[in-house]
Amino acid sequence: MKNLNGALLRSDLFLPEDVAAQINSSNLPERVIQFGEGNFLRAFVDWMIHQLNKQGKFNGRVVVVQPIAQGLAGKLNEQDGLYTLLLRGLQDGNPVEQKEIISSISRGINPYTNWDAYLKCAENPDIEFVISNTTEAGIAYDENDRLDHEPPSSFPGKLAAYLYHRFQYFHGAPEKGMVIIPCELIDRNGDKLKEVVLKLCDAWNLSQEFKSWVSNHNYFLNSLVDRVVTGYPKDEVRDLETKLGYNDQLINTGELFHLWVIEGPQELAKRLPFTEIGLNVIWTDDMTPYRTRKVRILNGAHTASIPAAFLYGLEEVGEMMDHEVLGKYVRQIVSDEIIPSIDLDKKMLTEFADSVIERFQNPYIRHYLISILLNSSSKFKARVLPSILEYQQLHGRLPEKLTFSLAALIAVYKDGNVAENGMQAKREKGEFVMKDDVPVLEFFADTWKTFDGSKESIIAVIKTVLENAAIWGQDLNQVNSLTEKTADYLYQIVNDGMQVTVARLIRG
Repeated sequence: MKNLNGALLRSDLFLPEDVAAQINSSNLPERVIQFGEGNFLRAFVDWMIHQLNKQGKFNGRVVVVQPIAQGLAGKLNEQDGLYTLLLRGLQDGNPVEQKEIISSISRGINPYTNWDAYLKCAENPDIEFVISNTTEAGIAYDENDRLDHEPPSSFPGKLAAYLYHRFQYFHGAPEKGMVIIPCELIDRNGDKLKEVVLKLCDAWNLSQEFKSWVSNHNYFLNSLVDRVVTGYPKDEVRDLETKLGYNDQLINTGELFHLWVIEGPQELAKRLPFTEIGLNVIWTDDMTPYRTRKVRILNGAHTASIPAAFLYGLEEVGEMMDHEVLGKYVRQIVSDEIIPSIDLDKKMLTEFADSVIERFQNPYIRHYLISILLNSSSKFKARVLPSILEYQQLHGRLPEKLTFSLAALIAVYKDGNVAENGMQAKREKGEFVMKDDVPVLEFFADTWKTFDGSKESIIAVIKTVLENAAIWGQDLNQVNSLTEKTADYLYQIVNDGMQVTVARLIRG
């Protein structure tokens, strides 16, 4: 079977009809430098730029920098930057598959072996955009970074070195500043990245003129990204390559849904005209409502529903959505309690919630509940607790199912023993390993040891759990009726089982 690479494609040995025009993109200039060559950016930003190029709206390509020593730059170059992207999901309840060869990447650079090629990009006047996705831990200050390291170890260090070289090469020209859009999943990611870069400028004793150029002539934009990317389909790659007719080391898969919220001036939207071709990209001067919507509805629905579904005996999100009882549980949590807890435009919230439910039902994505349970306590604090507290403030009472979800979460840690790989715990279906911060696991294990089966000891467990401000950020026993109501639900779960308790809740 042939390989997917430029030589074979251009020889027309297996050239699909809809690819011929895409290959002409090899003549387009490099306009974007991207830190991160992983599945997400290739299925998100690079896909978007590919769509712009197809419409003649951008006419530029992406040079990809691998942020760590081991990466995919070599494989990208072997395939001339080309790879197959398969997007799959539901549209209006119907399964849809979209297959396309993406040609927006020009080449990959490994700065650990080719630092000069990396710095040469800073001399290119056509490159005006920086995109990054270096994991949530990627935007962090490293006191050991140095400008003379080739390269600095951190992403902000590499970026600072790039900007400094560009500043020197173009003699501080204001118009040679960059538009920098990080996609890392941290709040105010652009602000944070700028803060770290400026801190490195001080640590490296760089000039005030350079610092002013960084601050005043470069845009560091906050952004929010949303698309589930399932990556290389190892379990089905042979079947896929048989259907495609060629081998592709970089096949990528993801869902149909996509959303990119960028907080920045509207003038920049004209330079990246995603909205002109119908992509779901929102340019705004305040991304806070969109972040609230995503965290509370998408992430919150996951975090609030998975403990109950897992203890019920289910394994995957799709199975949960199709279940007669748990499917109703999830939908009612979103429509009856999460949306009413958010003081934003209800039409905007409902439309997003409808898309979330459809995404949860995606038959092409196997999203395991046990993986979503990872670090559940911190997720609950950020994603679900605000909905509980704000629902009570707005409506004068606790939300029933969200309060129940807190009890279900606490129940997950019952009968657990902390080991090196996590907490060995039990459910009716058998044993499992719960992953969380070790202090959290040890706290829950110690707290549950006091339980003797009585209602009084359940109340004691709940009081101890809720007063732990290290987990929740406050003493939740101070929230009116939360202790009593959570204890009542937990007592039902322990004595009647999750299946009976959640069915009772839904009927109610």
